[in-house]
Amino acid sequence: MIELKIPEIYWDDEKAVSLLGEYFTRRRSCGDLFYSGACFERLGVGGDAEYVAYCFDSNDLVAITTLSVSLEPHGAINLLTDPDGHWARLLSLIPRDARLEDHRSDALIVQGGPAWELWERLAGTKQHPGKPDGSGPVVAGKLLARKRPHLIPIYDIRVKQLFERPKTDHSFWAALAAALRADNGAFYDQLARLRDKAGIGEDIGVLRVFDVIAWMHQGRQGRSRRAELSGGVRRGGVGGGHRAGSLIDCPQI
Repeated sequence: MIELKIPEIYWDDEKAVSLLGEYFTRRRSCGDLFYSGACFERLGVGGDAEYVAYCFDSNDLVAITTLSVSLEPHGAINLLTDPDGHWARLLSLIPRDARLEDHRSDALIVQGGPAWELWERLAGTKQHPGKPDGSGPVVAGKLLARKRPHLIPIYDIRVKQLFERPKTDHSFWAALAAALRADNGAFYDQLARLRDKAGIGEDIGVLRVFDVIAWMHQGRQGRSRRAELSGGVRRGGVGGGHRAGSLIDCPQI
């Protein structure tokens, strides 16, 4: 397992709280939330609510679109109808209250465990090639994060870049679990404290806090770099120019 090195942004309360506040509370001029992903875990009754926890429903399919991914029509039908029974079977093996920081969850996320198999079947691996149409590793991760938000973290290119993870990374879940448990849960406590300081609600889990900080921070860093490059081109290498980059430039939120 490759150890997870926690970047400084997570220990800078002022900056991290600002990122969370912007993401979950900023509004468009018409009054609705600016970042559609702020509705991801709250849409409907949530993907882990008791009566929907062991199947995929239409709210789950809409929820992942708030993170800029979706399934193709036949793939969506597959998830909703579960023709082979894999989705209900595997979800029933993953307790709806399972938490990544709890060592008892290790058996769920290890290779061969039900969460691992569910991800493989949704992502389409050599072991389980018959994935739903339009699905893949990113979609699979977001579907799992919707169904088990306290167990499975969202993992995309911005998280990978911030944490300098390898191109092929099969240990991210275990590495984050270890980080949440280290030093008597110091990192877990810090994420919970940032959530409370931002006032975004206790229904937002620490894994989502972890993800949003990474995504927002990397987005700002990317826009700053693009602005510098743009200014350099226009000014012959001299700073001062600025051009805002895309607010949403990768399939995440």
